[in-house]
Amino acid sequence: MASEPAVPRSTFVTVVAWIFIVLAGFSTLIAILQNVMFAFVFPMHEMKLPEIDPRTGKETPALLLFFFDHIQLLFVGFLAASAATFVAAVGLLKRRNWARLLFMALMALGIAWNAAGLLLLIPFHSMVSGATMAANQPGLPRGFETMWTVMVVINTLIVAGFIWLFAWIIKRLASEPVRREFAER
Repeated sequence: MASEPAVPRSTFVTVVAWIFIVLAGFSTLIAILQNVMFAFVFPMHEMKLPEIDPRTGKETPALLLFFFDHIQLLFVGFLAASAATFVAAVGLLKRRNWARLLFMALMALGIAWNAAGLLLLIPFHSMVSGATMAANQPGLPRGFETMWTVMVVINTLIVAGFIWLFAWIIKRLASEPVRREFAER
């Protein structure tokens, strides 16, 4: 009885799996420590952001209030995403198809998260730019707006790079040669 030759394992899948095992392992450990810290050291239910900034008398942006009020949920979500990425990366290394599909979904989630982060940066950029242009902001150092603009541009380039990288990983994991590696499992 002759059996079919085994599909060779691609270096791409192995390298991606190991990179994400290491990264997700560290981020899961950090997320566990963050959740412990917020649960025991900085209990968020005791901390509140003022709705009116006492320094300026201006209203605190609603988005900032929302994130601060739900920060613990954000850290739990980061823990869940890190742990899921770790599990998917280990399954990817073992060539489990469910792990390939989960990993692709997590990469798509990463694309959406990064794109949303860029979109959320726009109102903050205009808020900072408007604040620096106002004559009544004596506390800001010279060149602050230029520095802020450079930071936004660099952040945009980095995020665009991650979006491209995650999309490329999804495309490669969805390709026929890679799908064949996972078909036997």
